[in-house]
Amino acid sequence: MTTPGPALDRFWAVVPAGGAGTRLWPLSRSSAPKFLRDLTGSGRSLLQETHARLAPLVEDRFLVVTGRAHRDAVVEQLPGLPDGAVVAEPSARDSMAAVGLAAALLERRDPDAVLGSFAADHVIGEPEAFATAVRVAVRAAEDGWLVTLGIEPTSASTAFGYIHLGEPLAGHPGAAHVAAFVEKPSADVAERYLATGEFRWNAGMFVVRPTVLLDLLAAGDPGFAAALRAIAADPDTLDDVWPMLPRIALDHAVAEPAAAAGRVAVVPAALGWDDVGDFDSLTGLLGDPDRARLSVLGDDALVVGRDATGLVVPASGRVVAVVGLDDVVVVDTPDALLVTTRERAQDVKAVVATLRDLGRDDLL
Repeated sequence: MTTPGPALDRFWAVVPAGGAGTRLWPLSRSSAPKFLRDLTGSGRSLLQETHARLAPLVEDRFLVVTGRAHRDAVVEQLPGLPDGAVVAEPSARDSMAAVGLAAALLERRDPDAVLGSFAADHVIGEPEAFATAVRVAVRAAEDGWLVTLGIEPTSASTAFGYIHLGEPLAGHPGAAHVAAFVEKPSADVAERYLATGEFRWNAGMFVVRPTVLLDLLAAGDPGFAAALRAIAADPDTLDDVWPMLPRIALDHAVAEPAAAAGRVAVVPAALGWDDVGDFDSLTGLLGDPDRARLSVLGDDALVVGRDATGLVVPASGRVVAVVGLDDVVVVDTPDALLVTTRERAQDVKAVVATLRDLGRDDLL
């Protein structure tokens, strides 16, 4: 992997590593979520791929924010991280708490830092384009902007929020003002967005000075920002304060109101990005965007396909045979078997909810 230019001084990578990836059940579980899994066949987990992509930009300046249950696994997968680089949150409170805590810690450690928040479970097919976009974003963030990366859409997806591009950002070629963040649209609206050329997917990537982020949060919720700063000042208060924090995404807590106030910039970029959100996305990621063949994640020798297309994950070690089925998804693990279609891939989350209602925590 090559990256244009040297590492960026005082730039820190904040990597939120949370979530259970319920739409990828039974491959992804709460005990082993998707960011700890190799979902691309590269031999590295999504977390390890994220680290490798960011290391040339930040060297060893990482803060990985994960749940306590996954801390040891994160340390095992990233053994080169320095002491204190893995921050364990007591419970999931969504991205504002996770990234906000990292910002509060960095504000005390390096007041002139710039942080970039990049999820642990995303795939970037164009790492050089990613590095170039991050460099543009860092320069804008140094001037006090909250900056997001806007992903060039490859389809009129209804699965993502969108960013409406505004006027170019003066003094920062390659960046623009954010006119607005837009929630997940209907199919017709998404088609109109693409036709204008003025919209990008919102992948939740943000670059900002820690103090700017916390001050923007304080403008809308001063107590939330003060609590994060208090934890950073006295980490022993974490268990007492953390359960009181709001459960809210950074987008809603800070990015959307800041955009309305004219404080947010975007760097549009074509990154080959995928959030691996469900088995339909994973099938395309593994090389079948045209739905023309049967893709396999795992040992090809365990799969026998005849006149079939879709995805098979032979994770149990048993042979899986698929005959005469199109766009099928078969995920075979030692304790659970999923059979669905690519079209119904989003509905897998409902299976997890049902199992939870049944008290089958052993399968979650």
